[in-house]
Amino acid sequence: MSVSLGVHIGQQNVSMDSLRTFWRKLDEHGVDWISTWDHFYEAPSKNGVESHFEALATLGALAAETKHARIGCLVFYIGYRNPALLAKAATTLDHITGGRFELGLGAGWHIWEASAYGYAFPDIGTRLDMLEEGAQIIRNMLTKDRTSFSGRHFQVDNASCLPKPIQEKLPIWIGGIGEKRTLQVVAKYADGWNAAYVSPNEFRRINQVLNVWCEEEQREPASLKRAVNLSFNMTTKDSEIAEERRKLATVWGDRADEIEEGSLLCSPTEAIDRINAYREVGADEINISLRAPWNEEALDAYLTEVIPAIRAK
Repeated sequence: MSVSLGVHIGQQNVSMDSLRTFWRKLDEHGVDWISTWDHFYEAPSKNGVESHFEALATLGALAAETKHARIGCLVFYIGYRNPALLAKAATTLDHITGGRFELGLGAGWHIWEASAYGYAFPDIGTRLDMLEEGAQIIRNMLTKDRTSFSGRHFQVDNASCLPKPIQEKLPIWIGGIGEKRTLQVVAKYADGWNAAYVSPNEFRRINQVLNVWCEEEQREPASLKRAVNLSFNMTTKDSEIAEERRKLATVWGDRADEIEEGSLLCSPTEAIDRINAYREVGADEINISLRAPWNEEALDAYLTEVIPAIRAK
């Protein structure tokens, strides 16, 4: 089974010039996917003390700087933008990339930045209701001539979205691992599902739950792509593993042990084995997740050693 190998990079604590240079490097090395995330503050939050670029504007630059990789955002919080506006932006980005854009959606978690910027951040049940309404509006606007929708949270009235995307069906990804609602919404409306920082065994288990939801929604499970984001803490020297673990703990605090379960905290050889473990439990797409500053030597090893080895299998 072929697997997509991508890079998910947060646009925080790094200059735009550096990001643009980095995106070109990734594209030239043939990565399959490059994505941003949707935050106003750094993640995890430090109360807005690090520089951070807005996602949609950043994606415009990413689209223009790349020629081959599919691009997207994992994931847009549905509460920050009207879904009709997001559909319009997705279509625009699809044209800038020549048909390489894919849209990620989620129910959000970063209450600190939302409160600081004046956005309501309701309970998770309400946010999932918003996600379900938004996914319906966006799907219809990307595929139909006119869309009308009257929901509790979002409305559109005979809205068009022209030009249509270049892709006949622009993929919609939904991120999250909530088993009662999130995975149901995935099975009903998404083309792909994205999970972050889970172990291979946990990915397998949640993946099986998603298959059950597909059956409930009378959907063929194989019609849904499955992706995982892994924290990139790889090093080329075994002697540096302890230092990488310390850095991970500094970034994530109380969540460090949890995040380590879904990380490449290892050597290049071990990274190959770990990525293949996700591949064997159903991951179609595997993305390393980067936060600046990252280990350039380790990243080069990933691009020139790990990726070719996995593709050769």
